[in-house]
Amino acid sequence: METVYIETTIPSLYFDERTDAKTVARREWTRNWWDNHRQNYRLVTGAPVVEELSRGEHLRKKEKLQLLREVKIFRRNDAIAEAIEAYIERYVMPRDPSGDAAHLALASFYKCDYLLTWNCVHLANANKFGHIRRVNVLLGLHVPQLVTPLGLLGENYET
Repeated sequence: METVYIETTIPSLYFDERTDAKTVARREWTRNWWDNHRQNYRLVTGAPVVEELSRGEHLRKKEKLQLLREVKIFRRNDAIAEAIEAYIERYVMPRDPSGDAAHLALASFYKCDYLLTWNCVHLANANKFGHIRRVNVLLGLHVPQLVTPLGLLGENYET
């Protein structure tokens, strides 16, 4: 069974209540994948996701965290900290060590098949993938596929 690392934007979009067309589409694709396709994968996430969703006050905070209740949570170690540092030093990811760099390092270190995200600026971005792959190869890390829920819905899904 393939492994999917769930990044913060997935539970966030699942419960997003904005009504603009882009958000509505992303929310529906996220819900469709979560409700109808997630059982085809082994789901994991990282401690930074839980930490981020636990911070501050935001709508449906409890429900977002509850969505991850049965998802295995990966923790950081020294090798992951080194990968995060390398991503930041090589300008692969932004300087926040608990953000995108941490998600990529966790998904890579634990050899996840997919990193599922709606972050199309830093993660699910075809223009960045070559740079990410080169750095991961240099670090001796697995290279997960960086995808959105739409990318995992399958060929029978019509938009």
